Amino acid sequence: MTSRTPCPCGLPEAYEECCGRFHSGTASAPTAERLMRSRYAAFARGDGAYLLRTWHPRTRPARLDLDPAMRWTGLEILATEDGSAFHSTGTVTFRAAYRGGSLHERSRFERVDGAWVYVDGDFLG
Repeated sequence: MTSRTPCPCGLPEAYEECCGRFHSGTASAPTAERLMRSRYAAFARGDGAYLLRTWHPRTRPARLDLDPAMRWTGLEILATEDGSAFHSTGTVTFRAAYRGGSLHERSRFERVDGAWVYVDGDFLG
């Protein structure tokens, strides 16, 4: 029997059918927005390996130290530009809430060997 743990990304599917399949490597995010959602879910679940794997090689840090005390509490997608199956780049503007505050960012994504990866982002006010 499959667990029905809700996905942290905010979509209605259970984690296993939503971002869990991207985290496990059995599927790739089809759009920049889905990659953004899956990266948020990876932050929420402490999956640093997935975050590094989906970071553009040009901008990827050598290592990633996640704070285990950080509690992410919600994701709101504010805007998307391009980033579909028909694009090679895209941006996603979002607000990610955590216990004690929120992060507002416009993230840039590109395709590398057909897969969406995170390039970088600008923090917004």
